[in-house]
Amino acid sequence: MSTDAHAAIRLTTPLTPQAVASLRAGDQVLLSGTVYTARDAAHARMIALLEKGQPLPFPIEGQVLYYVGPTPPRPGQPIGSAGPTTSGRMDSYTPALLAAGLRGMIGKGSRSAEVREAIVRHGAVYFAATGGAGALLAQRIKAAEVVAWEELGTEAVRRLVVEDFPLVVIDDAHGHDLYEEGAARYRAG
Repeated sequence: MSTDAHAAIRLTTPLTPQAVASLRAGDQVLLSGTVYTARDAAHARMIALLEKGQPLPFPIEGQVLYYVGPTPPRPGQPIGSAGPTTSGRMDSYTPALLAAGLRGMIGKGSRSAEVREAIVRHGAVYFAATGGAGALLAQRIKAAEVVAWEELGTEAVRRLVVEDFPLVVIDDAHGHDLYEEGAARYRAG
């Protein structure tokens, strides 16, 4: 991790507890390393595996999930458009994944009170990626491969290698929420 007063914080996955603890809501982050993709259908399957005591299709400890359903890649490209999907659809599954070791999530939109409490309890972080910019975000994805449930199509679990993927911390491990605090500052003038 590196930082200066005017630059985004550079992080590499898997995320350590110390790196996550240093983040604050509103921080800009450039994330590099491996992240995994999953949307609703993949989340339901992961929870079913956890309930059966079976391993997940990737090592979840310290990992980051990106809520995305990418479009097919153009020839020579690792992935198509890869913008974030609405995170609230994953809220019912998220506390169990955080308890299993998940340390970060990338999506768009606010999270439920239960997820925010679980983020604090497990020392995790929720990042937002810019919605509507999937083609630009895809330029920061250097490799992509399906690692589980290919039959789910765009919702299959993929391993992505990202480089300087631009994010903003929305919910930090200390209970701060950028959406709530930003709106309160605006209303206060």
